[in-house]
Amino acid sequence: MLLQFREEVEAALTDALGALELPTDDLGIERPPEDVDAVLASSAAFRAAEAAGAPPPAVAADVAERIDAGDYRLIGAVVTQGTYVNFLPSDAYYEATLEAAHEDDYGRLDPTGESVVVEHTSANPTGPVHVGRARNPIIGDALCRLLEFAGYDVDRHYYVNDAGRQMAVFTWAYETFDESDLPDPERDKPDYDLVRYYREGNEFLEEGPEAEVEAAEDAIQAIMQGLEDGDEETFERVQRVVDQVLDGMRATLQRLGVEFDEFVKETRFMRAGETDDVVERLRDLDEAVYEEDAWQLDLSAFGIDKNFVFLRSDGTTLYTTRDIAHHEWKFDEYDRAITVIGEDHQLTFEQLRRALELLGHDTDRLEQLFYSWVNLPGGGGMSTREGTGVDLDELLDEAVARAREEVEARMDERTRGDLTDEEVERIARQVGIGAVRYDVVAKQPTKAITFEWDRALDFEAQSAPYVQYVHARTCGILERAESVPQAVDADALTEPKAHDLLETIARFPAVVEEAAAAREPHAVATYTREFAETFNGFYRECPVLDEDVPDDLREARLALVAAARHTVANALYLLGVEAPESM
Repeated sequence: MLLQFREEVEAALTDALGALELPTDDLGIERPPEDVDAVLASSAAFRAAEAAGAPPPAVAADVAERIDAGDYRLIGAVVTQGTYVNFLPSDAYYEATLEAAHEDDYGRLDPTGESVVVEHTSANPTGPVHVGRARNPIIGDALCRLLEFAGYDVDRHYYVNDAGRQMAVFTWAYETFDESDLPDPERDKPDYDLVRYYREGNEFLEEGPEAEVEAAEDAIQAIMQGLEDGDEETFERVQRVVDQVLDGMRATLQRLGVEFDEFVKETRFMRAGETDDVVERLRDLDEAVYEEDAWQLDLSAFGIDKNFVFLRSDGTTLYTTRDIAHHEWKFDEYDRAITVIGEDHQLTFEQLRRALELLGHDTDRLEQLFYSWVNLPGGGGMSTREGTGVDLDELLDEAVARAREEVEARMDERTRGDLTDEEVERIARQVGIGAVRYDVVAKQPTKAITFEWDRALDFEAQSAPYVQYVHARTCGILERAESVPQAVDADALTEPKAHDLLETIARFPAVVEEAAAAREPHAVATYTREFAETFNGFYRECPVLDEDVPDDLREARLALVAAARHTVANALYLLGVEAPESM
């Protein structure tokens, strides 16, 4: 309801300021501090004081006097506080909130008509996904969910680096080494199986006999050149490796609840001749130079000191060259293109943006969401080539195991008797995986984070289990009640804690809108923490099923609990965190 309330406030302020012949271009609408009894406030009087030739408090009083709350459905009263005009809700505001939040898709916004492609994860298919890269799929998936819920037509893409030296090395190693000479795979998954060849190949190239290494390098170069030339046999050889590794990586990502609409391979643009076309157009630019045995773009006019290399002397292209063709395709297919990418790629993406501009593209349609790394306590580097670090599968296994221990420790004899082993395992998975996703997405992407188990799995603090338990509690209340009233008079909800919960529920669609516009899924996590605290305050002070609660009040509180369930379930969904019905 906050979105509709804001619309009424905007209309009321515009009419009042217009009647006073004051500027209406900056209404200054914002959420007031917690100690102010209002839903929205406006600082427009402060901005209009100079034009009015009067002190801001006097202008605020004039504006408030011009607004008749009776002309609006959701505005209950208009009062001033210093330079601010404060807007209080009507009874209809609470009624409408209860009614709207009884819908399963509460908070979902109307279609915007804008198509968006979000590219995220896109880890090179050279082995299992590492913990350090886990922030990309978690943030990327949450952003996709958020944008879709906010009315955008969203496609989720994984851009597959299936060309270049790394994949040529991998293919050569897979075809060269015998499995019997390799260590056993760490897991029964194709990415763990094949990464052994990749590691063996890199070790051989670094430490093998010089003559044999030279022969290997020739074979690797031939694979790279075959891809550039569009040789079908070479493509099929590489894809045998790529597709197997991707299958394993996809299985890991599915454990996180991350799915993709399409895996877009960079060789697609090479085979179609689109990369060659990009190279020709880049070479025709005034900024193109041939230096150090490579074609480059001089981007110094944009304040970029490092040249953008787009073609090697041997005729092979680079990842970013192929990415230009990829982005031109995106621009043809979508209104907007967003890439979730590590902060170490900022220079590369600035070069990409400028190259696209030089080729005549509107790069305002191109966005990047940069993120910093996830670390584990104790630090340590991570390398697929060396086989060091912690794989995401390991982290998820430990998350479920730790969650299982925590859940079982919290069970009393009655609770344990009510749950089957399968149900305990389900809860452990929901809580454990949810804890990982929530702890990662809840932080601003540009801030480096260290994942800590005690914080992530704390049922009493601001964590996934803390919020999940609120959903489970709402489900438990509604299950014991057996039925939920569909039509309720919200006037019965007179307690401050009930009003606080109603107002928090009413804010949810606005949170979705604002978080989507700012590309900030972490803002939804902040909201869920506030929501959990508000609900728990209501739960403590407003009993729902106690025998001494009057029927009309019981029904109103039940309706509020049902509205809370839909709200917190949808908020958790946006974060990719499951909402357990029992814990």
